[in-house]
Amino acid sequence: MIRCLAIDDEPLALELLVDNISKVPFLELVAACENPIDAMQVMQQQSVDLIFLDIQMPGLTGIQFIQSMTVKPMIILITAYEKYALEGFNLDVTDYLVKPVSLDRFMKACNKAKELHHLKISSKEHTTTDQPSYFFVNVEYSLVKITIADITYIEGLKDYIKIHLRSSSKPVVTRMPMKTIEEQLPSKDFIRIHKSYIVSVAFITSVRKTSVFIGTVELPVSEHYKDAIASITAR
Repeated sequence: MIRCLAIDDEPLALELLVDNISKVPFLELVAACENPIDAMQVMQQQSVDLIFLDIQMPGLTGIQFIQSMTVKPMIILITAYEKYALEGFNLDVTDYLVKPVSLDRFMKACNKAKELHHLKISSKEHTTTDQPSYFFVNVEYSLVKITIADITYIEGLKDYIKIHLRSSSKPVVTRMPMKTIEEQLPSKDFIRIHKSYIVSVAFITSVRKTSVFIGTVELPVSEHYKDAIASITAR
């Protein structure tokens, strides 16, 4: 079951949201709150996997509520305004629903959350001896499958990363810290060569003192990671 929280300052909208949640067999409603402050108190006492969140609320808005959280559950934004869609994407929400929300669109968002929830659980259950061959990343409200063996290198850009793939000329861009993606990669197959670059050992074609080549692409090696490069050339 996915434990969820519903937040909307409009009583009728909140009642409809609760009714929709009751129709989804894999959702368990923890609480229904009319403001984020009450929701914070609930989250201090109970675990929550998913939040259905209105944006336009007096006092603390839905966006401000998301920004205030250090550990974020999955979030599905529900609003009457499409103009917040881009901001929702930047906050890495699971989905974005515009009122009035039809039941089939609501179910689609819930199924996406269910899939993401299963992926997170599966990722935690894997051990270093049972390394998964792929993972999923959020890209514009969709989950995109990344095959680990297809990754040539990863480039960090502030809060985003570019995942460069052998099978595609266009990198996959997703909001994720470099540390998070590094933890999902097998250490024997990937090395960090710079604060902004992780490379696949298999795709390194040549090495220089301060750079490595992935085909014709030259990537810098920082002083801090030179020992990692030395360990590869010594193999």
